[in-house]
Amino acid sequence: MAQRRLPWLGPAVITGSLVPFASLAQRAIAHRLGANPVATALNQLGLLALVFLTASLSCTPLKIAFGWTWPVRIRRTLGLLAFFTALCHFLVYFCLDQAFSLAAFLADVKKRPFISLGFTALLLLVPLALTSTKRSITRLGFRAWQRLHQLAYLIGVLAVVHFYLRVKADHTEPLLYAAVLGFGFGLRIVAAWQAAQNTRRRALARAGRPG
Repeated sequence: MAQRRLPWLGPAVITGSLVPFASLAQRAIAHRLGANPVATALNQLGLLALVFLTASLSCTPLKIAFGWTWPVRIRRTLGLLAFFTALCHFLVYFCLDQAFSLAAFLADVKKRPFISLGFTALLLLVPLALTSTKRSITRLGFRAWQRLHQLAYLIGVLAVVHFYLRVKADHTEPLLYAAVLGFGFGLRIVAAWQAAQNTRRRALARAGRPG
């Protein structure tokens, strides 16, 4: 299929991503975040970060499964949105929940594994966000850049486990995200295996041997 330009796609994704932030801000201003507004803001920002991260990691599987090219065009935007939202999630936690106390934060990291996993995921997102430009690909070289950005798979796993450990009762929602990521990872593995098999067959064909 011919690739359509779709110049509105990126701006539409960015505009749409502002809606949950605006809704959260409006509810905070109107004092409608419930009895524990900090916890509500933390939970909603954390879930939104996971949504963006899962969406960014689903772009390539969608292309593999359906041949769509448009998801790949917004993959970088979704990844940056995931980083920005995860950073907001952390800042709400550190500034409002921990009152800027580094000692309290470090104690929480030691005491609660889900916080250490979430913070690790955020730290791993930093180099990916900083090297998300085309100039970074040229500077690092495509292979090195690609290896670095494979950290996104580990970040996805850490984020889901962080969510799973955070939820105390019903784990249905984190397991759904785990299933989406797992299915996407499976599609990538199958596609990589098929590409390797095709490369092998072409090499054997050039050598005049049966595959």
